[in-house]
Parts: sequence; structure tokens; C-alpha cells
Amino acid sequence: MKEKSKTSQIFKNFKNMIQTQFQSKIQILKSDNARDYFNSILGEFLAQEGIVHLSSCVDTPQQNGIAKRKNRHLLEVARSLMFSMNVPKLFWGQAVLTAVYLINRMPFRVLKFQTPCQTLLKSFSTTRLISTVPPKIFGCSVFVHINQQHRSKLDPRSLKCIFLGYSSNQKGYKCYSPVTRKFYNSMDVTFFETQPYYPKNDIQGENSTQEYQFWDLESFSESPITTENHIPPESFNQPESIVDLWDKEHIQEETEEGALSQQTHEAEPGPNPSKLPGNNAPDGTVDSELENDILNMPIAWRKGVRSCTQHPIGNFISYDKLSPTFRAFTSSITEIQVPRNIQEAFKYPKWKAAVDEEVRALEKNGTWEITDLPRGKKPVGCKWIFTVKYKADGNVDRYKARLVAKGFTQSYGIDYQENFAPVAKLNTVRVLLSLAANLDWSLHQLDVKNAFLNGDLEEEVYMDIPAGLETTSNFNKVCRLRKSLYGLKQSPRAWFEWFTKVVKGYGLVQCQSDHTLFVKHFPEGKLAIIIVYVDDIILTGDHEEKIDLLKKLLTKEFEITDLGNLKYFLGMEIARSKKGIAVSQRKYVLDLLNETGMLGCKPAETPMDTTVKLEESDGSAPVDKGRYQRLVGKLIYLSHTRPDIGFSVSVVSQFMNNLTEKHMTAVIRILRYLKMTLGKGLFFQRTTKKEIEIFSDVDWAGSVTDRRSTSGYCSFVWGNLVTWRSKKQSVVARSSAEAEFRAMAQGICEGIWLNRLLEELRVPLKHPIVLYCDNQAAISIAKNPVHHDRTKHVEIDRHFIKEKIEEGVFKVNYTPTNCQTADILTKALARVNFEDLTEKLGMINIYNAA
Repeated sequence: MKEKSKTSQIFKNFKNMIQTQFQSKIQILKSDNARDYFNSILGEFLAQEGIVHLSSCVDTPQQNGIAKRKNRHLLEVARSLMFSMNVPKLFWGQAVLTAVYLINRMPFRVLKFQTPCQTLLKSFSTTRLISTVPPKIFGCSVFVHINQQHRSKLDPRSLKCIFLGYSSNQKGYKCYSPVTRKFYNSMDVTFFETQPYYPKNDIQGENSTQEYQFWDLESFSESPITTENHIPPESFNQPESIVDLWDKEHIQEETEEGALSQQTHEAEPGPNPSKLPGNNAPDGTVDSELENDILNMPIAWRKGVRSCTQHPIGNFISYDKLSPTFRAFTSSITEIQVPRNIQEAFKYPKWKAAVDEEVRALEKNGTWEITDLPRGKKPVGCKWIFTVKYKADGNVDRYKARLVAKGFTQSYGIDYQENFAPVAKLNTVRVLLSLAANLDWSLHQLDVKNAFLNGDLEEEVYMDIPAGLETTSNFNKVCRLRKSLYGLKQSPRAWFEWFTKVVKGYGLVQCQSDHTLFVKHFPEGKLAIIIVYVDDIILTGDHEEKIDLLKKLLTKEFEITDLGNLKYFLGMEIARSKKGIAVSQRKYVLDLLNETGMLGCKPAETPMDTTVKLEESDGSAPVDKGRYQRLVGKLIYLSHTRPDIGFSVSVVSQFMNNLTEKHMTAVIRILRYLKMTLGKGLFFQRTTKKEIEIFSDVDWAGSVTDRRSTSGYCSFVWGNLVTWRSKKQSVVARSSAEAEFRAMAQGICEGIWLNRLLEELRVPLKHPIVLYCDNQAAISIAKNPVHHDRTKHVEIDRHFIKEKIEEGVFKVNYTPTNCQTADILTKALARVNFEDLTEKLGMINIYNAA
């Protein structure tokens, strides 16, 4: 069992084996109170099969005495096997399996001197013979014969190995070679039972020969990097690439990297490497003084640094390409742990001060008044949310505590009416990043303190007393809210209306393509842009004086914090150099892997297996629905900077309510791919293009459930990817041309929106917009109206596309399938094609450790 989470599946397999081999059924499962026995999967299975689950009382292990005694019996036999032949502890698993094998074949007095195997077969009246081979001494030296087809004339005819037990599926001996690091199951074995494989003078195999050390180096590698200490050693030497330096303002400080490294990675005390086990003299002898030093060393030093995984996270992420300042920034945003509740926050003075500051702001603003709850009214709950705001240099700006109302308990028409409020499209943010990279615009970030406290509340809303503020005077009382609060359904609308009123008063114009985007054009052809996402604001443009003036004006109206140059926005890390802007969600991925326990998992090269087709019901076991939905939700947010997982996330999100173990395996595959590509993200580079390009593709009848097609499109503004989408079509297409035609219509709609956005920004743009498609029939239908009889079912789309082409807004060009960039958004691809298309999407990994 590699993981305790496999308990459920192992028990199911055991139950099936008992039922098949012995025509008997398990009636009772007796266990202790370990959580692995009480998960929803195993519980539902036991109830379905009619198996009674009994457990011991808490702190009463003697009630589970049979299992405890058998466990001790197995461990004592295993220890004896290992001590007698000096077998290293890393082979403890094989020792336990051998102990089970021997115990089942030894006569016992309580069984009238019969073996457990004989008693079992006799009890079930069967004549089956359990595979048995003559027992040998565990851990002795053996020579396994090498067949003629596996050796040449001058090669040795046998291989020296260590005997580690008996095969469970074959009638043979299990032997292991530390040199080749392979197991061999064979009956053609020569035993030297009096000769242990590891010398007796070793400390149970820990100070062994070079042959053993060769295997040990892989098993006991450096410990994995966690999110708390994520900066890898400076020994990762990386080749120079397009992103050698990632901080525009401090490129000249690269010479200070050595000093920073010395401060960040102080050498830890440790034993002299020349005195460690395994560094023996060339002739294989060990000096007596060295042996004494070894015996006097702490056990942790003698064993070395062990690892729980063969795939430590440090192998997949490196910070060597970053400038000193940006490296310090990435370190800072990962170091601080955020409290999960108010009780944890009160343990730390800085977080307690943040709570007190928030309470003072709420009281100063007159957010509520303490009163009795009127009859017929129901209060909404509330909770504390904690976060950290960082400056551009990575230093902490402030510890932020936010009181959030549980607005999901509100009822329409009772405690809220209209609640619509626009939120900045991340597509718009990416368009601005592409323009900023090409036009060398500056990017600034502002944070509004207590943003939602600025709006007046019209409805009558009551809220519970916040946790940590309960006193004897407000016992059994509630808060009558006078101002809007985070979490209330009407709060975003109230705040945005107030912000819009203030910004328009300064002469900025609200864009119609994105209502959270405000632009001000100046007579000299320059402009200033504001885009707001709740209480996070981005300022950009080419008029620095007016941008600074806007900051001062906003500060007069709101409590504004100037966070400096844009570095960290909505979980996206933004790095800038002279060659462009890189956007990734490295910290978000690290936190996700740490939360799911996948930091040490085996990585995958692609996010989805090309041979797997997910269906709604495939007969596999059900899984935790809540966990699946939370994981998929986090992956959907991650896809804002990761178009490479766009298709796979779109597929797994289609099974939110009818999911099985196969669907969860697909989600885990995406997490394994994310480990391989931790820091991958979009790269907005400076190009000579001044046009919009759209790639449209479809996977015809790709869904095995309903045979609907999957559309995919991606659009480039001035040479940089800004929008993409992977979505199953709403109807079944009767031909590939029809499916392609519908996908083209979606791509054109996206192009129209981008064109309108750039026109409002007054950005120069070459027309017409180019749409690339790899289906000649669909292109012919779009350009030629004689296909009218064949296209009645897509008549609206046909007229729509034809109209845009005739107006000169769009131009449809053919592109071969192997050059179709949108292909990555419609189907699972093999590694070579997948990597080629991710490069065409403009994705890079500035944290690449390869």
C-alpha cells in the first residue's frame, strides 16, 4: 500500500478474492478508529454489501487485540530476518512479505501441528495447491542465471543478487540486484545461504559497499522543496534563454545575485563529507577511527537525508533566471502563512492588529449598529478572510483581515433586490498586457482599503455578531447593516456605482466593451487607462503625469494604497523584462499541489491521456463529489493563464454531478502535469504585428457520450495570445464542415469584441481581421452562397459570417491542420504535438529547472 487512501480499493479487491476463491462472504469488518476506514467510499461499499463495520472504542486498543498481536508477530519475524543477515532497513517491506509467507507455512500447536495453509484449504474442502518452493535464508547472497539471449559470449552467466523472498504470482524466488536496480523472479538460482550480501561489520546495511551506495543515491535524494522554503539551491545551473532577467527596473543589479544567494541560502552545519558512510578507501577497507566516528554520529547523519519521493519538487522549478529583486519577491509571497480562522489569527500579533484595524474601519464608517433582531427577520452569518498585500519589491505592504458576510443565505426580494455588478474581464487585462508590452506602457497597481464600505445599503439586512467581537453587552443581539459589506449580494453593485461616479467626474469615459474599463484620451494623442476588479485597480497608459494625477485624485476619495509597479494581481505573478511580460500562477500551483498532497507525485508530460475518453457512467467506483468540484473549480481559475490545460479542464468540468473514479484520475493527471510545468505561463512580447489573428478549430463528434463536437478558438492581438476557449457545442453536427462552421461563428464573435475594445482605446489596427480555419468546405460555405440548400440548419451563422466577410471586417484563410494552433483546445494530443502548440501559443516557463 503506497498511500493510506488506497484502503478502500484494497479492501474491495480482498473481498472479491475471498468470494471467488473460497465461496464465502465477509460479514464483519473490525478495525480501530483510523480515518481511512471511515471515508464515504468504504462506508457506502460496506453498507451496499451488507458488511457490518465494528470499531474499538477511543483510546482502547485492547479491543482490537487480535490485529495488534498479529501485527507484532509479523514485525518480530521481519526484524529477526533482517538482523540475522544484516539486511538494510529499506528492504523492510520485502521482509514483512517473507514473514507472512513463512508464518503461513509453519506448523502451529493450536492447529494440531498443521500449517495455516493446510488448515485453510481443508476448511473449505478444496484440493487447490498453494505454490510452495523450498525455503531459503532471507538476505543471503545468490547468483541468478542469465539466459543466453540476454548475454554475449564473454559476459558472465549469472548475476550476484540478494535474496528477498518469494514471488506471489510465480513459482520462483525473488532476488534483487543493487547494481541494475531490478528484481528477478526465477527458479534458476544458486544460493550461498551462509554468506550475507551485506558484510556483518555494517550498521544493518547503512555503511555498505559502493555497490549498495549506487542504488541508495536514487532512493535517498534531497528532500523536496515545500511552499514554505521554496527557493532551490544555487547549484541548479541553467542555460541562458529569452528570460535571463525578469525585472525591468533592476536589470543592472544582476551582479548582486551572489550576495543575495549568500544571504538566502546559509550553509547548514553538517558532518564532513569525507567521514560519511560510503566514502571508503579505494581498497574497500574502513579506517578504525572513521568507523568510530560513524558510530558516534547522530543517527540522522548516518542515515543521510531521506526523501519521501523520487520526484522532489526542486527538480521541476528553479529561480536562477530571475533577477535578485524578483527572486526576493517570489520568495516573499510564498513565505507567510495565512490564518484559516479567527482563532489562529489571534495567536499572532500582526494578524490580531489587522483584525483590530478592520474593526476600527467598520465602526468609523458606521457600517452597522447593534440592535435586537426583529420578529420574522433572519440574520446572515459572517466570517473572517485573511490575506497579505505585497509591494512591488516583495515587502509586505500590510496584513489584511476582511469581514465577509455569508450572502448566500440572503433571499431575493427580502434582503436584496438588484445585485448585478460588472467585474473586469481577464481577457481585457491580457489585451492591456499585450499593448503594454508592445507600446512600453507602465503598469501600476492600486488597492482600495475597505472598498465595499463606501456604498450605502438601502435594504434592511441583519448580520450575526462577528467572531471575536462577542461581549456580554451584545449577547443575543445582531448587527443592523447600514453600509454594504463584502459578501452581500448587493455590495458589488453599491461599490461599483460609487466608484464609477467618482471616476467619471474626473473626465474618464466608461468603455462599452468592458464596463470596468475607463479611458481618458488627451489632445496630444496620449491616454490613461483604469481597469477595476472589485477593489484591485490597474493603471496604465503612456501619460505618466496624468497617471500620477489620477492616483492623487483617487486617494482623496478613497483609502488608496499604491502598490507600485504591477507584480501580483489576483494570484497572477507578473514579471517584466526588456523583451516582454511573463504572467504565471506559480504560487497558486504550488499551493494547489501542497493542498492536495501532490508535491511528491510523479509528473506527467501532458494534461490528458490521448487514449482516455470520459463518459458519464463507466462503471467505476464513485468518488468524493465535493472534493472533485473544489479541485475542478481551482483548475478553472488556473486556466486564466494556462491555455495548455484549457481542453482538459473543459472536459472534466462536464462531469461535476455524475463522476466516478475515472474522472478523478483525469483530474489527478492534470495536477501531475502541473507539477512538470509549475511556472509555465503566457509571454507577451514586443512584435511588429498590428493586427488581430484568430484560429478556429473543432473536434467533430468527439464526445463519446452524446457525439457533440468540441469547439476551440484562440485570438492574438499584436502577436500575443489574449483570449481562448474550449467548449462543447450545444447541438450535434451532422458533418465536420457544419461543426467547423459553428466554431468559426464563435471565433468571429470574439474578434468583433476585440475590435470594439481596441477602437475604444483608439489603438491602431490593421484590417481585416484574419480568421484561420483548416476545413476547406467551411471556408467555401462562408464565401460562396450557392451552398444554400446544404446549410439550412446553420442559416443564421452562414448569413452572419458572410455579412462580416462582405463588410471587410474579416478575412477567412486556410491553414493546414499541422499549423492549426487551436487544435490544442479541441482534443488530447501526444507530447510532441502538444509541446509544439504550447510554444505557438506563446507560453514559456521562466522557472524551468531543465
